[in-house]
Amino acid sequence: KEESKMAISQAMATSFKVELLGGDFDFSTGTTQVFKIALFTSAATLGATTTAYATTNEVVGTNYVAGGNTLTISAIPAATGTTAFLDFADTTWANATITARGALVYLANGGTNPAVAVLDFGSDKTSTAGDFTIVFPAADSSNAIIRIA
Repeated sequence: KEESKMAISQAMATSFKVELLGGDFDFSTGTTQVFKIALFTSAATLGATTTAYATTNEVVGTNYVAGGNTLTISAIPAATGTTAFLDFADTTWANATITARGALVYLANGGTNPAVAVLDFGSDKTSTAGDFTIVFPAADSSNAIIRIA
């Protein structure tokens, strides 16, 4: 009997695309919406079909709190040519002992916590009593974490 493999696939959540068009997300300056990033182990199944944050297979470790870190929008929505984009500031779990395979960016709304994007680290990443940092790409139309072309 073959077991199904868990996997993390880098993607913008399909549900996010639909909810974005429905006006459910506000990435503008002064928004009251809070975006977070949670870390997950290699046992997690995350990808384009992920619809919301859940604690299943979330990382457990020293100086990591369930739900992850709050993100700061570093580049408000902008466009270059026909590509709109936005980005977040890098985030760090200080003095942490964590092993993570991927992450989920989501809207922390105290209810449904809808997914925005899944990040695939490519392999397990570990910090041992050190900083675990997510470095977001350059905030431009070719690299920003959220781009709509």
